[in-house]
Amino acid sequence: MRITFLGTGAANGYPEAFCSCSNCTRARRLGGPSLRKRAALLVEDDLLIDLGPDITAASQAHGSALTRVRWCLQTHAHADHLDLSHLLSRSPAYGVAGAPRLGFYASPTALRRAAETFARDLGSADLLDPRTGDRLNLEVVPIEALQTVCLGPYRVTALPANHDPRAGLLLFLVEGVGGSLFYGTDTAPLPDATWRALQETGVQLDVVVLDHTYGPDAAGDDHLNARGVTEHTRRLREEGLLRPGGRVFATHIAHDANPPHPELVEFARGHGYDVAYDGLIVVVRSSVDRGR
Repeated sequence: MRITFLGTGAANGYPEAFCSCSNCTRARRLGGPSLRKRAALLVEDDLLIDLGPDITAASQAHGSALTRVRWCLQTHAHADHLDLSHLLSRSPAYGVAGAPRLGFYASPTALRRAAETFARDLGSADLLDPRTGDRLNLEVVPIEALQTVCLGPYRVTALPANHDPRAGLLLFLVEGVGGSLFYGTDTAPLPDATWRALQETGVQLDVVVLDHTYGPDAAGDDHLNARGVTEHTRRLREEGLLRPGGRVFATHIAHDANPPHPELVEFARGHGYDVAYDGLIVVVRSSVDRGR
């Protein structure tokens, strides 16, 4: 399983374009891994997690073509994770050739919100109407928490999150192509139902990606902070949910609560997890190796 981090920043990226705080100033000076687009992930070359606003820039910057993406798992409908204009721009009407039909999977709540936004901002068409899907080379598929679907070589289980219920948020367990991945953003501490579901699957995870919106000295009740990621990492290992040699990566990193990448890496190293960065490739074989 090949996993590419297309973006690892929180809602306003890092550095925030309008901000001159010390973290943003230092991140601009350091460049490289300290520059974060908004969070999205690519599995192999055909499964996308979140149709985010920065995926075109990420595709260009990191040489990660999205031309073979057949499925999109949408965590929720917040604007930093879902830019519906991509559904238009990837369609034949915009001159796109060769793109496979996209299966777009999200909770019913997220799909309702997406349909409202689509009708308001991008024309009068009903996103949930199959005729719209035919025009957009798209199939919209609702998926509920604790539901499992098979997408080609992948077995995907949607799991509950602890976040804004109005956004219809889901987390995703992805099994297949030689490995297993749990993608856990946006969320505060994982709900008991999610921990139970992970235990009941019997899957030992190769890669876990966790929300790290708030940093080492920050508190928050709508996302995880560094302390929460540390505690979740410990519990994953203690309960045998993380395969020996498996790794936990922080993502969805905010500028106002986390230091630039080198400092955050140093902190995380002492607490048992890793910090993802834009363009990072993780390859799962018998163990997890960093590609670049």
